[in-house]
Amino acid sequence: MVLLKNIFLSLSLFAFPFVAQAQAMQLGLLVYNGGGDWYANPTSLKNLAQFCNAQLHTNFDLKEAQVAASSPEIFNYPYLHVTGHGRWTVNSTEAKNLRKYLEAGGFLHIDDNYGLDPYVRPVLKDIFPELQLVELPFTHPIYHQKFDFPNGLPKVHEHDEKPPKGYGLIYKGRLVCLYSYDTDLGDGWEDPDVHNDTPEKRQAALQMGANIIQYIFSNNSTHTQEKQVP
Repeated sequence: MVLLKNIFLSLSLFAFPFVAQAQAMQLGLLVYNGGGDWYANPTSLKNLAQFCNAQLHTNFDLKEAQVAASSPEIFNYPYLHVTGHGRWTVNSTEAKNLRKYLEAGGFLHIDDNYGLDPYVRPVLKDIFPELQLVELPFTHPIYHQKFDFPNGLPKVHEHDEKPPKGYGLIYKGRLVCLYSYDTDLGDGWEDPDVHNDTPEKRQAALQMGANIIQYIFSNNSTHTQEKQVP
């Protein structure tokens, strides 16, 4: 599959930064059904790509790829981002396609933009009915890549006065989906004048985003420390 070729290429980017000049990749934005605003953060992936290019020596195209859940094109993108404030649903075709994508080595990052949470677990159950979200411990490698986050996800926006949570789906020992909740990483990736976040919050959000990308490409495996979510 094209996806697997991209992943093998991407793995080489961190060991041999000059290879990154040969071929640009894109970060994928999932276009989903249900009525939610999948387009909620129009500048976030551009800025994340730019930050990763500077910090990780990747060569991401600064223009995101908007791809539908049912499209075979999702297999071209090792990273798919899901965001929004509202309703998200999948039909059987979309669920099967997303499952095949994740089984083949793809990675889904769901970032609740406040309002998406009620729909996340039902959709993930449609995709992987046999799996359950687990809370990733602060020792998980995704928090300890180029940038160190000893307390897990950074808090970018305050909504319910709750700590940010990082949940995951583990398939055959591999983290295939990260669900970042009550943090708003994507808002922190946006242009500075969109939300007027402090430079420190934007920097932390971008650093965590870079950790996610590096983890996907260099260390996408999990071990035994995840705990079940009630």
